[in-house]
Amino acid sequence: MAKRIINSYREFEELLGQEIGISDYITITQEQINQFADATNDHQWIHVDPARAAVESPFQKTIAHGYLTLSLLTCLWFNIVEVRNVKMVVNYGMEKLRFNHPVVVDSRIRARVSLVDITNLRGIARVQVKIVLEIEGVKKPAYDCIATFLYHFEN
Repeated sequence: MAKRIINSYREFEELLGQEIGISDYITITQEQINQFADATNDHQWIHVDPARAAVESPFQKTIAHGYLTLSLLTCLWFNIVEVRNVKMVVNYGMEKLRFNHPVVVDSRIRARVSLVDITNLRGIARVQVKIVLEIEGVKKPAYDCIATFLYHFEN
């Protein structure tokens, strides 16, 4: 799917209440999980021990850290949209985040994003998007949340 190009506050505003887009799938690898464990010092066996997970986990595989999947939102978001004419973008917050389903190693995930609110704060666009992280072949999403970004447009 081609990226949606947004050039201004007005173009963002026109998407209010609509689906902005769906990202491409990305695969969650054991290497990513291990690197995230190293970066965060979270080496719980459900994430980093495939042999133990095969025997003791109800999923029979390791699972990605919930925060690893959350940290991939930037990558997935930029796969969906390119916002032009901005000086800066700030991640402002996350609301109503619920981890609904674990992401097992080698799963493919993607984001489905809709614009739920946009507000002009003296030239800064406060954009709130609903993000649903889908797992290929699984009905229940890994999580859903409302993410807030501040876009500082050039003009």
